[in-house]
Amino acid sequence: MATAQTPPGSRTPVDGPPGNRPPENVAPRRSDRSPWNWLLVIPVLVPLLVPLYNAVDPRWGGWPRFYWLQMLFVILGVGTTSLVYRMTRRSAGDRRAAQDAIARDAAQAEER
Repeated sequence: MATAQTPPGSRTPVDGPPGNRPPENVAPRRSDRSPWNWLLVIPVLVPLLVPLYNAVDPRWGGWPRFYWLQMLFVILGVGTTSLVYRMTRRSAGDRRAAQDAIARDAAQAEER
């Protein structure tokens, strides 16, 4: 018995019964396995490096190193998170397909 094979990057099987194909209005599967996600480790690990802020000098605006470095760690975390979000978000077509699938599922749930 022949099984349906899906070529890389395709959502429809090459061979197999016609009823085995997914509907065209189904949202694409979301994969969160992006290498960009590894950047999120940086704002977690950098503050664990105690020698970075285990001193009073230099002072910046009268603040010891510990306090202004904490502010820099916050900026590092926000910047890293923003970069990862922008690099891993869905394309406009995928977002529209997902919205259509959610609306369709909600309509089907109301019919039941």
